[in-house]
Amino acid sequence: MRLTSLLVRWNPLKYVGIMIGCLIAAGSINLFVVPSSLLTGGVTGIAIIFYFLSGLPIGMQTLAYNVPLLIASYKLLGKKYTFDVVIGTLMFSFALDATKFLSAYSPTDELMLAAIYGGIFNGIGYGIVFRMNGSTGGFDILGAIFKKYYSMEIGSVIFGFNCVIVAIAGGLFSISSAMFTLICMYVTSQMTNKVIDGFNQRKAILIISDRAKDIADGIIADIGRGVTFLHGEGAYTGAQKKIILVVVSMTQIAKIKIIADTVDRNAFMLILAASEVMGRGFTRPNRQNVKFRTDKKINPEIEQRIQDALAKRGDD
Repeated sequence: MRLTSLLVRWNPLKYVGIMIGCLIAAGSINLFVVPSSLLTGGVTGIAIIFYFLSGLPIGMQTLAYNVPLLIASYKLLGKKYTFDVVIGTLMFSFALDATKFLSAYSPTDELMLAAIYGGIFNGIGYGIVFRMNGSTGGFDILGAIFKKYYSMEIGSVIFGFNCVIVAIAGGLFSISSAMFTLICMYVTSQMTNKVIDGFNQRKAILIISDRAKDIADGIIADIGRGVTFLHGEGAYTGAQKKIILVVVSMTQIAKIKIIADTVDRNAFMLILAASEVMGRGFTRPNRQNVKFRTDKKINPEIEQRIQDALAKRGDD
């Protein structure tokens, strides 16, 4: 029992994931960023600047510069937060120096390609780390401190410090280097968000109609998605209405539109982004248990109209 609780507490798979993310991000820095004289954000960016000036190992510098930040984190943010940051910082610093040999195998000397692909793989690596609830330290700590004590947004704090790094890059190297560094940082942030939110984007659809029951029956019968009725009331008329809530994949949105328009041309539809969906019918472990009613009763006339509309769409 104690062994089980210990495994749950330490969750070794979490730290394996953090290590993989650190290796991907560090490999990207050594493969694309450093050979092209670009920078990254955070403490690592500062370490790269001094690497260009003095040749000191980037990983060793990153670890050294994080020490005062980790001490501040321990005193101001607590042991629980700091523990995972220490683990992530050690892994990332080690990975930076362990993958240094990749600098000799840079696949491109084009700054734009290096900025884009460096940002992509950086973002994938950092995204994996963050999905595992880990951190590589650096400006993340400063952001958390400013958030706690000054109610400042973490992203804004990190962006401000990164702007300073870009300005230094422009002064020490060249304006074009600073500009490409900004591109790399932007791509990194976007890819990080994609990995954290999940690539398999879903959409949540709300449909308000006087014929909500018929639309719901069509969705269940022809698309095979579960539907939930929410109960609403018109603010002006005071009329009670059923609101359809359904979550679908991107490829199913067009069919939902056809069904709603076929049943009720006056239906009001709102499509919302649902970046990550968990639960029956979407998460892999549960898919095999999903069973839809094949005997769902639907008005034959409406069903025929829906089938005709779907068939016409397929011919277009």
